[in-house]
Amino acid sequence: MLDLHHIFAMQKKALFFLLAVCALGWGFSPYDSIFAGIALGAFFGTYNFWILVRRMEKFDRSISEGTKVASIGTALRFGSGVAAVAIAISLPQYFHLISTVIGLMIPYVFLVIERIVHYTKSR
Repeated sequence: MLDLHHIFAMQKKALFFLLAVCALGWGFSPYDSIFAGIALGAFFGTYNFWILVRRMEKFDRSISEGTKVASIGTALRFGSGVAAVAIAISLPQYFHLISTVIGLMIPYVFLVIERIVHYTKSR
């Protein structure tokens, strides 16, 4: 589980960098709704990843204790993704819908990139 917490710490650092880039893009480019949508999606995507880390920790603990295995929390993560899209749909003047959906996937792209870097360093 320490590896998963390390990955989440790296995710948070990448999220803060991405949010800084989105803030600069929102403030200094004509594509403010696109950058706001990416930031909204990345925020909710990181929230989903945080939920996954917590649930995996509980799952690991219940397996090691031999108790009943709890769910991974798919419905909660799906619901927060729907909430991000609902915000983008209800406020289209502030958030671009497609960039919000792309932003939801950014933490998982960061995860794949981090695993590739880790794999190449370990070889």
